[in-house]
Amino acid sequence: MTVAVEFTVEADGGSRGNPGPAGYGAVVKDEAGRVLAEAAESIGTATNNVAEYRGLIAGLRALLALGAEGAQVEVRMDSKLVIEQMAGRWKVKHEGLRPLALEAAGLARRFRVTWTWIPRERNSHADRLANEAMDAAARGETWRASALTSAPDSAPAVEPGAEPPNIDAPSLFDADPGARALGAPTLGAPALAARAPVAAVGETAGERAGTSGATGAGTAGGGADAAAGTATSHDRRGHGWMPRATRVATSLLLLRHGQTPLSVDKRFSGLGDPSLTRTGLAQAEAAALRLSRQPYEVEVIVASPLARARQTAEAVAARTGLAVLVDHDLRETDFGEWEGHTFAEIQQRWPRELAAWLADPDVAPPGGESFASTALRVEQARDRIVKAHEGRSVVVVSHVTPIKMLVRLALGAPPEALYRMHLDLACLSAIDYYADGPAVVRALNDTAHLS
Repeated sequence: MTVAVEFTVEADGGSRGNPGPAGYGAVVKDEAGRVLAEAAESIGTATNNVAEYRGLIAGLRALLALGAEGAQVEVRMDSKLVIEQMAGRWKVKHEGLRPLALEAAGLARRFRVTWTWIPRERNSHADRLANEAMDAAARGETWRASALTSAPDSAPAVEPGAEPPNIDAPSLFDADPGARALGAPTLGAPALAARAPVAAVGETAGERAGTSGATGAGTAGGGADAAAGTATSHDRRGHGWMPRATRVATSLLLLRHGQTPLSVDKRFSGLGDPSLTRTGLAQAEAAALRLSRQPYEVEVIVASPLARARQTAEAVAARTGLAVLVDHDLRETDFGEWEGHTFAEIQQRWPRELAAWLADPDVAPPGGESFASTALRVEQARDRIVKAHEGRSVVVVSHVTPIKMLVRLALGAPPEALYRMHLDLACLSAIDYYADGPAVVRALNDTAHLS
């Protein structure tokens, strides 16, 4: 039986000299063959195979950023090596390619991929982009795609690094610096340079002087400890770069709600009030079971007023014997007229509004709420919770946007950081707050309880 392809990713890469000045190109098309996004970049001196893999990775990232997770995708390349290795028919023997192959395979697992080798003449679009990037590399320049070609006049202005940061199923993924689509601003790595130095994370005011380069665990991401269920609130007396804590932390254990019908269909889910699916209830129960055991010492539960968050919180309450407190400022962003629509539907119906929304946190969806407004109320909720429950361990059950906002604020990162985080359903993140110093992100998107 033939499976209908929803998207096509065409990628190419090469170098002048192998190794030599290198570049890649990639293009994402819909089922009708319309160009949705391009990616291209000169990458300095590299081999053909490295450039080919970089092109594949860029194309998959661009597709993820378009909200296509789980879609049926055909990847088309004229590199027999990459196609056969990704299809699992050839082994990756070269050590230099193994990290790239692992990264590409990890991205590919988010789709249902068919791997297709094509002759070079049928890969002309990606080949052209790659050659332009290689030409730039040979001149010592860093080249990136600047104009979307072969696209219809109605093509939406969407940044492939800027997937909607809070729809209930597809979250945000890292943008490739060379990926872009028509008319959108770049939210690449340079925009994140304003983040606070890593060495300052976890340092209290009373310890700022005289800290040494001690190693520690005050970093975002689950890591080995998080996967083992230890990277949260068991020890709230200091970590990271702190030799000893001057105060006990107030720990917020941030739990995203479980699956809903809108999650399944990858639709925007804001103030609409769907309940959890059977799978969602099981996810909530798994999270509750984990939080009811050591090393967790849950003392307070606070939840968004929306049904999906309340149901998830009630599962934790049933396991811990605690009551559920409700804070209305923990609700999801109001998506207005976009509620219940897929990202692709919004691209077609509101292309200009979507482009403006992705480019500016002060812009709201039609009839909805801006991210800037969401951030203000989430800050207010955070301050209330930390003040009311100082020194305690608090489970906060909320949604993608509020949780990402809390992480972004804790890191001192700019709004673009929303586009650099991914949160799974029923995942657990953790932030410690100190009265005399900055917050510390101790875990992010930990789903060990769901495995």
